[in-house]
Amino acid sequence: MSKVAIIGAGFVGSTCAYALFIEGVANEIALVDINKEKAKGEALDLIHGNLFTPYTKITYGNSYKLCKDADVVVITAGAHQKPGDTRLDLTKTNAKILKTMIDGIIQYNKECIILMVTNPLDVLTYLAQKWSKFPSQKVFGTGTSLDTARFKQLLGEYYNVNPTSVHAYILGEHGDSEFAVLSSANIAGIRLKDFKKYDKKKIDDLVKQTKNAAYEIINRKGSTYYAIGLVVRDIVSGIIKNQHRIFPISCMVDNYYGIKDVCLSIPCVLTKKGIVEKIHLHLDKNEQKMLKKSASVIKKYIKDVS
Repeated sequence: MSKVAIIGAGFVGSTCAYALFIEGVANEIALVDINKEKAKGEALDLIHGNLFTPYTKITYGNSYKLCKDADVVVITAGAHQKPGDTRLDLTKTNAKILKTMIDGIIQYNKECIILMVTNPLDVLTYLAQKWSKFPSQKVFGTGTSLDTARFKQLLGEYYNVNPTSVHAYILGEHGDSEFAVLSSANIAGIRLKDFKKYDKKKIDDLVKQTKNAAYEIINRKGSTYYAIGLVVRDIVSGIIKNQHRIFPISCMVDNYYGIKDVCLSIPCVLTKKGIVEKIHLHLDKNEQKMLKKSASVIKKYIKDVS
């Protein structure tokens, strides 16, 4: 039997639940929200669709007791980014909320994997690991998985190929200091710059579009939730089904190109045990510099909160 608890029944949390629900990823999904009526409403809406999906038990409420026996606890609750805000503007507010959530989770479950979705993602992932005192391989965030998907989509459109055939990563902070690993980016094993269509200025513009994608959506509709819901579905499915898939996720790093004691995104192999391997991707000198810049940005905000 598999169980996923989702803390936060807002746009992101409920969309994550829906994405998991329609695929039948877990036997049970528990929705936890401080607003019990909101959790109940979202739960009932899902329950009424059980006839059309692989059967999933849906539970709900405002008690962290619902996290008991969960294989994965997904944290989506917190203040949301508003137009003009950066993800890091949310740091202090969401750090306070996170402390309460971590205390609630560990009261009922000390064996689960904690998956952070709330922003600022890297800072909160670091704090979640420290406050929970869980092994670092069991606390991580969605990181740049969505940013990577956005970049691959844009590259696929530019090169006129299916984005699943594009191999490229966005790494570092899930935020403004993230960067594209262009030195190893390829399509069918051929480096991007070896294609006739390659245009450095255009590729740089695609990287910029990737960085600004969330801001563009937020300015138009107020928040993002569909794509991140699918990211959570893929990550949780990979964990529960023990698929050994690689995701660029935010995790605690120790001597990764000399970087220590900070959470940022690097490629990791995920199983039901959590992170079982951190892939030491080859980065050129400029990419190493950008990774270290991301680390310094995140560390500054961690220090401010601490």
